[in-house]
Amino acid sequence: MSHLIHRSLRQTPPIATHASGITVFDNAGNAYLDASGGAAVSSLGHGHPDVIAAMHRQIDRCAYAHTAFFTTEVAEELAQTLVAKAPSGIQGVYLVSGGSEAMETALKLARQYFVEAGETGRSLFIARRQSYHGNTLGALAVGGNEWRRKPFAPLLMEVPRVSPCYEYRDRREGQSVDAYTACLLDELETAIVKAGPEKVIGFGAEPVVGATGGAIPPTPGYFAGVRAICDRYGILFIADEVMCGMGRTGTLFAVEQEGVAPDIIAVAKGLGGGYQPVGAVLAQGAIVERLRHGSGAFLHGHTYIGHPVAAAAALAVQQVIERDGLLEQVQRRGATLKRMLGDVFGKHPHVGDIRGRGLFLGIELVQDRATKEPFAPERKLHAAIKNEAMARGLMVYPMGGTIDGQRGDHILLAPPFIVSASELSEIVTRLAEAVDAALLK
Repeated sequence: MSHLIHRSLRQTPPIATHASGITVFDNAGNAYLDASGGAAVSSLGHGHPDVIAAMHRQIDRCAYAHTAFFTTEVAEELAQTLVAKAPSGIQGVYLVSGGSEAMETALKLARQYFVEAGETGRSLFIARRQSYHGNTLGALAVGGNEWRRKPFAPLLMEVPRVSPCYEYRDRREGQSVDAYTACLLDELETAIVKAGPEKVIGFGAEPVVGATGGAIPPTPGYFAGVRAICDRYGILFIADEVMCGMGRTGTLFAVEQEGVAPDIIAVAKGLGGGYQPVGAVLAQGAIVERLRHGSGAFLHGHTYIGHPVAAAAALAVQQVIERDGLLEQVQRRGATLKRMLGDVFGKHPHVGDIRGRGLFLGIELVQDRATKEPFAPERKLHAAIKNEAMARGLMVYPMGGTIDGQRGDHILLAPPFIVSASELSEIVTRLAEAVDAALLK
């Protein structure tokens, strides 16, 4: 009997014994193709020698130094590397231990930015329905993943919500993409005005929606409009790139493809590629300078922020991505995977949409392609597909509640950047078998 509190308390998952490339092995000798990068984490796959060597070197030098007393060369170099590649104006980096922590930190940093200017009445964040920003109480409050929020709702701060940018479901027949985008932006502006701009801290959104929606990209001009509205009312734009960032969509920052610079960016997952728990919050120089010339400190901190071994792993991952041209490879392999998915699922009677960017793709399952009617939630089709995929040696990232927190099923694919074309073909073949087997049950 396991004494670990597993995600499911009704079954113990297989024991992973070793991993290499895009394959994970269990103690029964089974091999699994990691088509989801765990949770869109393993950008370089498993066992990359350069990352492991960098971690060993740092452990030998200094395994831990508390940031109340010291900084380290490797943490400084990682911050410098991120700033050099970040959107315009980003000057500050705060290293944390994961994605939820990064978003929690972003919320506190945004609040303190206004407190430092005497605007203490700003206490509201505006976010989108069907979003996910982490599992700490602050991040969970901002997120719109209803089934995750429901048990803890009495503990969460109030957050006004607007519609997600979900073209497949929400753009009306006959409505142009530009008109649909304009409606979304009007809704956001109306929400800000209703709340009172002087009370709003910021608007938070995933540039490409991850787990809750299944790799939903924005419509053209959406985030340019968001940036303009935030500027008009003097509020901050917080980009949650925990899942979609660090190269996953084909550019280091997903928001690069929108041609805008957020005020704050949260990253994690692909930052360290799973080799260490690490995340980061990147901030515009004006935010850092206001704190520097005000209280002189960011009133926040955790024991393991700026951890040198985590920083060494993250720095090595980013160096390998640049050295090996992996952003370009993500673009190429992503196009290949999308084509393969189209070939197999493009006319599938129960696949309504194939979407995403780079190696961050999703398929949405439907009962009826013409009406987009979803399967009954109690069928738990997404879970059945995961089980069938695991039985075929394939790891995918399924989720239910795609539409409104209850209805809808999707499968998210986020294989490592090093995946080969032949491995992509095998992934799609096994996924097709898993989907068809789950549909027969």
